[in-house]
Amino acid sequence: MWDEFNIKTFPAETAVFRNGVFCPELSTIVGCDINRKYARPVHIIYVGEIAGNCRLDVNINVDNQNVFIDVRVKNKLPAFFNIFIKNAGKNSECRGHILMENYNDLKYECMATHVGDDTTILVKNKLVAGRNTKSKLSAVAIIEKNSKNAISDIGFSAMADKTARIEFTPAQRILSIPNSAEHSASIYRPSSPQIQYLRMAGLSGAEVDTALGAAFMNDFSLF
Repeated sequence: MWDEFNIKTFPAETAVFRNGVFCPELSTIVGCDINRKYARPVHIIYVGEIAGNCRLDVNINVDNQNVFIDVRVKNKLPAFFNIFIKNAGKNSECRGHILMENYNDLKYECMATHVGDDTTILVKNKLVAGRNTKSKLSAVAIIEKNSKNAISDIGFSAMADKTARIEFTPAQRILSIPNSAEHSASIYRPSSPQIQYLRMAGLSGAEVDTALGAAFMNDFSLF
């Protein structure tokens, strides 16, 4: 996964999806069943090209389970990508890095629901939007009643061509007092000195765009 998709793996129980299809031959979790306690963290990897309706469900129903979600997808055809996360495990934590490249029309929705006490859901979404593309991204974090001490954070960041159209809708529905609850959205614009430096290093205009896009996608300090 590192060579092909620049995703670091680590000792974990894995569930791998390629082009929207579960890959049992690359996974250690049978049928992507994470509704049981594993001694090691759970690593869900979702990579490749997407088109049409795609969906990823992550249900955590056991206590003290760490779940990591790595998504790196791109679409050249219209796509609708849904991610549903439900954390009902006390002291369980879910962290997601969602990286999307849009070259057509992309709709993305993430719903993150806290059901148990002391649950954590942190989802960072990044988008690179190409020329004349349309991107509509929404996310809702729900902290259900009697879900004490939740930690919730959903963020969006995008780097887009000047001709791209982007709509962000981050939201939260809070029915219990959390430890923390945040959401954010931002647009990243490369600075003139950055572009000039790369051009002086001998990169063409297309190579500059590629380098800046790669740097943006791999820098989570932007959140």
